[in-house]
Amino acid sequence: MKALIALEDGTILKGRSFTGHGEAVGEVVFNTSLSGYQEILTDPSYTGQIVTMTNPMIGNYGINPEDMESAAIHPMAFLIKEYNGYPSNYRSTRPLGDFLQEYSILGVEGFDTRALVKHIRSQGAMKCIVSTEDPDHDSLMQRARNWSGLVGQDMVKRVTCDEPYGWADNKPVPGINFTTAQQNITNPYKVVAFDFGIKFNQLRLLTDKRCQVQVVPATTDAETVLAMNPDGIFLSNGPGDPEGVEGVVETIQALLGKKPIFGICLGHQILGLAYGGSAYKLKFGHRGGNQPVKDLTTGHVEITSQNHGFCLDAESLPKDKIEITHINLNDNSLEGMRHKNFPAFSVQYHPEHAPGPHDAVYLFDRFIDMMR
Repeated sequence: MKALIALEDGTILKGRSFTGHGEAVGEVVFNTSLSGYQEILTDPSYTGQIVTMTNPMIGNYGINPEDMESAAIHPMAFLIKEYNGYPSNYRSTRPLGDFLQEYSILGVEGFDTRALVKHIRSQGAMKCIVSTEDPDHDSLMQRARNWSGLVGQDMVKRVTCDEPYGWADNKPVPGINFTTAQQNITNPYKVVAFDFGIKFNQLRLLTDKRCQVQVVPATTDAETVLAMNPDGIFLSNGPGDPEGVEGVVETIQALLGKKPIFGICLGHQILGLAYGGSAYKLKFGHRGGNQPVKDLTTGHVEITSQNHGFCLDAESLPKDKIEITHINLNDNSLEGMRHKNFPAFSVQYHPEHAPGPHDAVYLFDRFIDMMR
C-alpha cells in the first residue's frame, strides 16, 4: 500500500505501508540503535514523534512480552528501510507488523531512510505527516506545518499514570504499597518515582538494588510525597519540552533538600529548571545507543543510550550551587549535574539501558549510597 511522508519544508518521500491504511502527524526524528526497536516503540519519551530507524532491516527478531518498556506504543508512526515480517528468534511471539497494528500505529518501509536522516541532520528535526489516505503533496505539507509541534506543549500529561502504583514480581501493582524498612529487610529503601513517562526497566533496576518503588502521577504534590516518608525521590524520563510541563517544577523545588533526588532525561531537565536554569531545543536531538559521555568526576568515558530533543543550558545554571558532572563528547552539551548543597544529582541519558549499553548502571548505586 502506497504511503507518503511529507515534511514541513516541502520534502516528499514515497514508501509503502506494512500495517494497512493510516495517517499520523508528529515531529520526525531518527534513532541510530542497531537493535531494540521494541523498547524504542514502547518508550513514552517518543510521544508526539515519528521515529525513523537508521538500521536498514527491522523486525527480524520479532516482538516478545518481556521487552515492553510500558504498556503501549508511543511514537505516532514508525519509518524503516526494510521490514522483515518473518522473525526468527526463540523469544519472539509475533511479528512487528502485528504489534503495530494492535495499537493502530502506521508502519512505513521501502524508502531511502538514509536520505531522510541526512536531511534531518542538516535541516533539523521538523514537523511531518505520514499518510496512505491523502495523495496531495501540497495538502500534506500544509497540514504538517499546521501541527502545533512540541515546543511549549505539555506532553507528560498524555503519558503519566492516572493513579499511584507499586512494582513487584516484574509488573505494576495498583495502589500505595510501601511498608516500613523494618518490615521489609529485603528491600529497605523506599523510593517515590515521579512518572513523567517512566520506563519499566528503571523500576526493575531500582527493585534489583533493594528498593521498594512507589510510582506516582506527575501532578502529585510535594506534601503527598513527603507524607509517604521515602528514603529517596526518583524523577523519570518523559516526552517533549520540559518548560511545557505544568506545575512540576514548583513541586520539585519544594522537595529539594528534603530527600535525596535522582533524575533521568526529562527528570534531569525538570530538576535543572527547579535550580533556576533554562532549556533549549537541540537541532536534531540525541537518539541511539552509542552516545559518548564523559564523567568529569572520575574521568571515565561511557557509551550511553539517549533519547531527547531538548537540553539544559549549562550557562543558565547557578555556578555557586550546581556542579556539571557529565558532558557529551560529540557536542559538549550538558549530560549530568549535581547540587553542591543538597543531595540531588541527575543525568540526561538513560542508565537503565533499555535498549543500549550497561556502562551507566553505576548511577543507580550512587543513588542507593546517597539514600544510605
